[in-house]
Amino acid sequence: MKKRVLAFVLAAVMACGALCGCAGASSSSAPAAESTRKSTNEIVVGISQDLDDTFDPHNADSAGTREVMFNVYEGLVKPNSAGELVCAVAEGYEISPDRLTYTFTLREGVKFHNGNDVTVEDVIWSLERCSDDSEGEALVAALAIIDTVSAPDDRTVVVTLEEPSNEFLSYMTAAIVPADYADMGTFPIGTGPYKYVSRTAQDNMVLEKFDEYWGTPAYLDKITFKIIESMDSMVMSLQSGAIDITAHLSSTQTNQLNEADFTIVEGTMNLVQAMYLNNAVEPLNDERVRQALCYAVDKQMVLDMISDGHGAALGSSMYPAFSKYFMDELTDYYTVDVEKAKELLTAAGYPDGFDLTITVPSNYQPHVDTAQVLVEQLKAIGVNASIELVEWASWLSDVYNGRDFQATVCGMDASNMTARALLERFVSTSHKNFINYNNPEYDALFAAAQACYDDAEQTGIYKQMQTMLTETAANVYVQDLADLIAVRKPLEGLEIYPTYVLDLSTVRYAE
Repeated sequence: MKKRVLAFVLAAVMACGALCGCAGASSSSAPAAESTRKSTNEIVVGISQDLDDTFDPHNADSAGTREVMFNVYEGLVKPNSAGELVCAVAEGYEISPDRLTYTFTLREGVKFHNGNDVTVEDVIWSLERCSDDSEGEALVAALAIIDTVSAPDDRTVVVTLEEPSNEFLSYMTAAIVPADYADMGTFPIGTGPYKYVSRTAQDNMVLEKFDEYWGTPAYLDKITFKIIESMDSMVMSLQSGAIDITAHLSSTQTNQLNEADFTIVEGTMNLVQAMYLNNAVEPLNDERVRQALCYAVDKQMVLDMISDGHGAALGSSMYPAFSKYFMDELTDYYTVDVEKAKELLTAAGYPDGFDLTITVPSNYQPHVDTAQVLVEQLKAIGVNASIELVEWASWLSDVYNGRDFQATVCGMDASNMTARALLERFVSTSHKNFINYNNPEYDALFAAAQACYDDAEQTGIYKQMQTMLTETAANVYVQDLADLIAVRKPLEGLEIYPTYVLDLSTVRYAE
């Protein structure tokens, strides 16, 4: 019976989308295109969203922009593919026993992409810019606890904090940029293995290998990021040979690619995909209504239908890569219970259900596919859900920044690999709190976590915060999406990170 129901829903969902080609299809143009790019040691990477209007690393909103700019910017430290923080612009650091003083020794010979040496003045300016809260909130809120940044000599930067922090080092991934540089938003200059060359809005961005990079040099000489918002067109571009690498594909899409032409690299996106709910609008301002939506959703069915079971079901705003904080027991806090959901809706004054608009960025096919499945599942409790597809720029301005929506399916990440980054966005005063979650008890827990200097105790508080988000049904949590990346042969070397980045410095043509 379960298979029959699954097949029926799958047919209903997939009826609205057409496949862009036959499974295993290939094109005679692909070898020629690949050979040309191989001879010039370059690749074309397909991305499904346009980049932010600003490349300012301290101001960029979208995970997609940070994913790409990981190749351009670096902090004093940065994450590696094992999830460890390793030295970058700094060659070493010391932390005082009271965790109030962090002393960084700058690496010799680090240059910006404009050819200038990185100086202590650049580091001081970058950190002070991130931590300045004179206008209400620091660009990087966690760095507002910085008291002073000083340089006792030309290779040492000392950061003193107003209070200890267990997570401060993770935020030293904040990009180091040239002091007083005014054009970061339009012409980024960093220290990474690739340097920015050009951008054509809604079309492409070009990076080139930075020959004076301090670390292991990149293998490729040039990378063009091609913006293709239609995932059907993305698959056709892979098949035709127009692009070489694309991330965030569904299993249906990868099944259309010829195994002889592509390697499929599998990981997870390291984000929290959910149907995010605007807690400030009716009827979603009623906790009972939100809980009813949670009881209507079968997460495993979503995984089965959109990614052949790949990915990981979630029950709160944390994903499995954060193993210390992740609470698998919350995954099944809401099991499918249609009658319970109907009882909650009736108690909330909606015995016949209600209409719900789910606004989804059209360029993210996994989010669109997830929304389609949720629409079908919500029918069982009388909720008449419809999908409003919008362009990425509109989603960012209207939904995320404007908070003008009922529900949306999207994913939230933690670029600096901290539990705080995932949970702080639901504090009532956070500018990232786009769902308008307002819970004084949650705010108090967050404040307690920041005032706590014992790691085990702080971890316990973060778990309480996750539990509270689940119990109050802040959102309908779904999954950490499977991340299927198509890599054209003979390219190799792509590494999967436990955070939302696409590091292309290790990618190369096999000899």
